[in-house]
Amino acid sequence: MTVYLEKNVKYVTRQIERESGKSRPVRVGCYLEIAQYIPSLALPYRWTQELGEVDISVPVPQGTRARDLLIVIQKKKLSVGLKGQDKIVDGELCMDIKVEESTWTVEDNQTVLIHLEKLNKERWWENVLTHHPKIDTRKIEPGNSKLSDLDGETRGMVEKMMFDNQQKVQTQRDVLR
Repeated sequence: MTVYLEKNVKYVTRQIERESGKSRPVRVGCYLEIAQYIPSLALPYRWTQELGEVDISVPVPQGTRARDLLIVIQKKKLSVGLKGQDKIVDGELCMDIKVEESTWTVEDNQTVLIHLEKLNKERWWENVLTHHPKIDTRKIEPGNSKLSDLDGETRGMVEKMMFDNQQKVQTQRDVLR
């Protein structure tokens, strides 16, 4: 079942009201607060994304080393777990990745950092795994791109537009003199 967070906030609020016995609406301030009341909404990781990449942070027990982990990164699948235990993260990725350019490391013996390179660098992901809650990608405000991040054709168009704009500004300055 796919959980849409925005639709579920009202449902979760009603659930909290029923369980707490409060008659007035309960304000739910953030996703983590919701997860306290309905644990099934909590994700076992945090994630961020840029247009070309996704970074995932998975907490593991203090003292965990790389050799203690079983991590599988495939074009359409991600799995993270400790040897001999249930997987912490396991499922189908919402979009394909470049396996050879994706990496993972253990930070401070308590966090697995996973870097995934998107195959399609022009689409925002709604979620990491297909069975996890989705975000509204229309609300994402992308940061500034560097010319070096663009593919050759797009970079050429942008450079031409910048050159044309500089020429136009210079012409206007010359006319005003």
